Amino acid sequence: MGRRAELPPGIESDLRLVGRRIRHERRARRLTLAELASAVGSSPSHLSQVENGRRQPTLRLLAAIAAAFRLSADELLRPEPPSRRAALEIAVEEAQAEPMYRALGLPPLRPGRRVPTAALEHISGLYDALRRRSERSASTPEEARTANRQLRDEMREQGNYFPAVEAHAARILDAVGYGGTGALSQRVLLDIAAHCGFRLRYMRDLPRSVRSVADLRNRRIYLTQGSWTGGHDTRSVLLQTLATFVLGHGTPAGFADYLRRRTEANYFAAAVLVPERAAVPLLRHAKEDRSLAVEDVRDVFSVSYEMAAHRFTNLATRHLDLPVHFVRTDEDGRIHKAYENDGVVFPADADGAIEGQRVCRQWAARRVFRSARSYPGLEQYTDTPTGTYWCSSRDVGEGFAVTVGVPFRESKWFRGRETTERRTSRCPDPSCCARPPADLAARWDRLAWPSARAQSHVLAVLPPGVFPGVDLTEVYEFLDRHAADAGDP
Repeated sequence: MGRRAELPPGIESDLRLVGRRIRHERRARRLTLAELASAVGSSPSHLSQVENGRRQPTLRLLAAIAAAFRLSADELLRPEPPSRRAALEIAVEEAQAEPMYRALGLPPLRPGRRVPTAALEHISGLYDALRRRSERSASTPEEARTANRQLRDEMREQGNYFPAVEAHAARILDAVGYGGTGALSQRVLLDIAAHCGFRLRYMRDLPRSVRSVADLRNRRIYLTQGSWTGGHDTRSVLLQTLATFVLGHGTPAGFADYLRRRTEANYFAAAVLVPERAAVPLLRHAKEDRSLAVEDVRDVFSVSYEMAAHRFTNLATRHLDLPVHFVRTDEDGRIHKAYENDGVVFPADADGAIEGQRVCRQWAARRVFRSARSYPGLEQYTDTPTGTYWCSSRDVGEGFAVTVGVPFRESKWFRGRETTERRTSRCPDPSCCARPPADLAARWDRLAWPSARAQSHVLAVLPPGVFPGVDLTEVYEFLDRHAADAGDP
């Protein structure tokens, strides 16, 4: 038997809308469910489930329904609701599916024909007001650090490997016919966007607070014109945007949920740009040759060093049986991102949060900025209270370094293991880094008065809203300017 024809990707989330349009057109023609079912070779019960958004119609059924209505299939799939009533019914159903609504403990309400339109207006309006009030409740830095710590603990437990996201990435690559072993071309990325039901537009006036904007009404994704290789390039931004739809992300329930979804979106982008099926044989062969290096992942798949390092940590424990750690630091040694399952101890505050903490001055992550041997990076052994670690650190530009490391016993698999650089770190012992050396302090104690650079962000709460830090007024004005543009590239 042949494979059942299904709706295009991205339409699944609009099943309610498709069903409402079918019901609207059927009633406009004064057809009963039984009459339409007879005309299209289906059953009334099946069509009822389709109209209520509980069953996905096949392309064959959609074509038959469109023919019975003397419409095109595209008209049934138009992105706007067929009526104000239909829009309200969908809004009320979607609201009842959200955790915040369910937490109210109200009995479910089916917005059928007997529910007055005015009642739906009130329910939808009141819930929108409740949602906006909830969004204005900003997360505090303490809540953000707690969410980061909890997510990092979960990542450690699963070896930083997300099997469900890997499966989504593999299915997308199969769908567009990617069978290669190297970097994905621009053509493949465009095919992925089209497969998800989107067209791309490159704009010079994209709002400053965003890297992309998805127009769900016209099925467009707006991007800045950028490079297709390296850094936060157009490829990774596009894939992070598409991940929202591929992974079925809805409105986040809070900052922790937002953080998890952003992590999954970044993971999806990396899993597509550095496919598991292509990267694992490369890494296994390198391990056999005792020549593992993040640079090889970067060069083969034409991604940034940071993405290559992230991807290495995704696959190293699962496929190479290697415990690893990763850290992104600035020139002052402050941690911006970190992950470990190899026992290395990152500096942490009283609540266990590591973000914003400074790593030891003796770590490669700080020495790479000042070492005379730092080009193209710095390999180093570091003796710590919990053991000796081998690290490879790279200055990735804009004042940041990315470091990947393993316990001493695993260094034998890596290029750069022959380094003679070795340091001893006694942190968290205050005599290691927290206090100046005694002789230096003796010369300058009470004779120096530095003026600290103001860091007002440490006093601020996190930006509120569903999309933290995004200026929605600018985004909506941008969409208004371009919504009527004729044609697409």
